[in-house]
Amino acid sequence: MLSFATEVKIVANPSVKADFISVGELRSVFLAEADTLKDGSHVEPVFEREGAVHETFVKDFLKQTNASLRSHYGELVFTGKAAMPKSFSSDAEVIAYVARTRGAIGYVSTSAGTDGVKLLNVTFEGGKTERRLISHIEPEYPETLRQMNIGGTVRLEVVVSPQGSVETATLLGGNPILADAAIKAVKQWIYAPGPSKTRMVVTIPFQTSQ
Repeated sequence: MLSFATEVKIVANPSVKADFISVGELRSVFLAEADTLKDGSHVEPVFEREGAVHETFVKDFLKQTNASLRSHYGELVFTGKAAMPKSFSSDAEVIAYVARTRGAIGYVSTSAGTDGVKLLNVTFEGGKTERRLISHIEPEYPETLRQMNIGGTVRLEVVVSPQGSVETATLLGGNPILADAAIKAVKQWIYAPGPSKTRMVVTIPFQTSQ
């Protein structure tokens, strides 16, 4: 069964060129296994120290526990392979640091304000073959919800054909009206060709005006 956290959104400094990031890339960056994304963007991970958002991110994205994460970084620091990453006590502190720090990437709750940062869509590959997104359009924000300042994150299960077109996009979580806009857009996305169909999960944030 595919599962994915809906309580978390990924934010980055505007210097980060990518609009999408895979769960594999997130794991590599936040476990200090890589400091660049596939598009060449240099990144610096930023953690929250505790709380529900932190617990969700560590469990669902990194597949770690707090204890194993501390042990992992303790070993890296002890062996000189990495320094302790920046960590903050609140969403607001994470947003402030990410907004002013080139290459910074962090995670916050879906209700957090995001002035000065960009939101990254997260893709979860359900198969072994990585499918690169080569063409996409942004979903049209429903004007009624925008005026009511209603946002959130839509989570879709997407099936991509071997040729790269999106065959199906099924709602897994999120506001149904936002989901309609997301599905309409995602069905027009084009991925790189692959040897077989690929099933993945895509999260699409709708950001209200701040």
